[in-house]
Amino acid sequence: MRVAVLQRDPVMRQSIETILVRAGHFCAAYENGLAMSRGLARSTMDLLVLDWQDTRSAGADLLRSVRRVAGERVPIMVVSSDGSEQSMVRALAGGADDYLASPLRDAEFRARVAALLRRAYPDRFSAATGFEIGPYRFDTVCGAVALRGEPVPLSPTQYRIAALLFSNIDRVMSREHIFETVWGRELLEFTRTIDSHVSRLRLLLALEPHNGVRLEPVYKSGYRLLWLGEQTSGSKPGQSARRP
Repeated sequence: MRVAVLQRDPVMRQSIETILVRAGHFCAAYENGLAMSRGLARSTMDLLVLDWQDTRSAGADLLRSVRRVAGERVPIMVVSSDGSEQSMVRALAGGADDYLASPLRDAEFRARVAALLRRAYPDRFSAATGFEIGPYRFDTVCGAVALRGEPVPLSPTQYRIAALLFSNIDRVMSREHIFETVWGRELLEFTRTIDSHVSRLRLLLALEPHNGVRLEPVYKSGYRLLWLGEQTSGSKPGQSARRP
């Protein structure tokens, strides 16, 4: 998963980054809120780990700012040198999802991160064999998609892009995020590869309003798959469904 870290203390920032990378996550670290906001505008993240300066206005402003850029779904963990109950309550009341006081205990930090990610993105951690969104059925074991019961021939790469978009309904997926998730490496230079695959997927999966979805490009970022219609399967967008 992709984690953005805001930490002013360089030693603590390096420590958090090391723990996250060893746990298998991609980590983007920032030393100030402006740099993080700019980074979030360019690239999609799955979790934010924020330094908490417990001045009431500054802390609340920081949470509001990153929420506005990253979106409501992205979980936020606060890491602070202040372990007081008052500081914790203010951070949680301001919109944080978890709060840890430093110094961090590696195992606890990893467990808290994993718990936040499981709650925020249940589809990615579910043992279910598939999920349904409207007329689309994803078989996560076989890597296959059916539209209204008819199999849609997709390449492995096309399937991975489709599964990423459908498991993140209404959320912007940056090109950087798509490339790293699907191809397994960082996007270091501009490429039209992603746009070509997405354009082909639009046709193959008929990503149009009559199927309850709309795929839209997001300027200077990537793509967002919007849910427009009622469910035909009874499941909510992004909700896993086990085979009988």
